[in-house]
Amino acid sequence: MANTMQLSKSEIVASSLEKMQTELRADRMPLREAVAETCRILFTFGHDSVLSGQITARAEQPGTYYTQRLGLGFDEITADNLLLVNEDLEVISGNGMPNPANRFHSWLYRARPDLNCIVHSHAPHASALAMLEVPLTISHMDTCVLYDQTAFLEKWPGIPVGNEEGELIAGALGDKKAILLSHHGLLVAGASVEEACVLGVMFERAARLQLLAMAAGEIQPIPPELGREAQRWVSTQKRFEATFAYYSRRARRQLDAQ
Repeated sequence: MANTMQLSKSEIVASSLEKMQTELRADRMPLREAVAETCRILFTFGHDSVLSGQITARAEQPGTYYTQRLGLGFDEITADNLLLVNEDLEVISGNGMPNPANRFHSWLYRARPDLNCIVHSHAPHASALAMLEVPLTISHMDTCVLYDQTAFLEKWPGIPVGNEEGELIAGALGDKKAILLSHHGLLVAGASVEEACVLGVMFERAARLQLLAMAAGEIQPIPPELGREAQRWVSTQKRFEATFAYYSRRARRQLDAQ
């Protein structure tokens, strides 16, 4: 006999979230491996743009973070060839140099102590929206992880290698976790590597859906209270870890087949 058919939606949501905490299982990677895996995952989702884009994560020592070596593509990143840099982009360990555009990551980490990983890419659909100077619209259940979490930098400041651009981007992001940079690309940030990776994948998916919908008609908004409810539903660390683990398996299958 069914025992849950009389429960309210709020009771079912609370019970399900509690169950996910114990039943959703995924082995977490060490930090450097997770950063490298994020690079490969995003490569398989089409986020690579030659040498453009950076993925960083706070390291153990304050004021330092891991990033990829300039000259390597996302698909070539491993835990062993990551660089450890300080806020001035001086290499503490590793061989080579970081992308000079990592400077705005330094500003973001300073401004947002709650963020531990940043993903910036020139994924094609997000870049297309950026060329149109059109903000990202979240109007589909699948992408509600970004609902009310996306900012917009309307004007392109030029190449983001100066301190001015770092301050500008950090200010435009505010208390959000994602931002569309006009004539540039996407940036997302999370409390964990897994969260930032998922947000990066979902940002590009949302941009693709938006462009498809705009070509067919006018996008209709979803009720704010339902959007916020959906955002909370999918924004747990356990869910991010499980999704990241699936993305990792998917990426390995895809890369092994090449």
